[in-house]
Amino acid sequence: MRMRSPKYKDEVINNCTFLINREDDLNFPNNNPLHIEIGMGKGNFILNMALNNPNINFIGIEKYSSVASIAIKKIQEYDLPNLKIIISDVMNLEELLKNKVDVIYLNFSDPWPKKRHEKRRLTSPSFLELYTKLFKEDNIIIQKTDNDDLFEYSLDSLKEYGYEIKEISYDLHSTSIPNIMTEYEEKFSKGGIKIKYLKAVKEIDIIK
Repeated sequence: MRMRSPKYKDEVINNCTFLINREDDLNFPNNNPLHIEIGMGKGNFILNMALNNPNINFIGIEKYSSVASIAIKKIQEYDLPNLKIIISDVMNLEELLKNKVDVIYLNFSDPWPKKRHEKRRLTSPSFLELYTKLFKEDNIIIQKTDNDDLFEYSLDSLKEYGYEIKEISYDLHSTSIPNIMTEYEEKFSKGGIKIKYLKAVKEIDIIK
């Protein structure tokens, strides 16, 4: 069930100075690498990534304005020149982000378990095709999930699309892989659920 919109939603969104609505808003004050999180939720991950990596630019993408407003309210407490937000379905962002992205994070995406919903999974071929257009050079996807079936599907889909799995763990928190947790991750971990992780890379040696 979708969460109820916070009472402050419209005010927070309308007054947000780091919200991207058009291409001009996309400009950062430098040419640092750009990392995006698709489905940022309440923003813990993207906020802490920006705080801990000032030499990387970040964009959090969330299609539900009610959820995005919670993240924005949290991020507004900081003055972060390397973090911006987009409220949109990523499928609508090809023109805006084309050839600009260095890394994509997919954290605890909806697994869409039914076969008829396969195309909605964020590692399905249609999404991977979109990501190819967004990446600047090499395609780098980092995924975390609690869902075993989605993880196995993602591994197969990425490999079939030409990605090489550079890092993989079926129990991320038992490894030394650097990690910033999302809200869902904290909840799942407390419940004893192991977190699956992968880093997939598709090297590009030609001009797109």
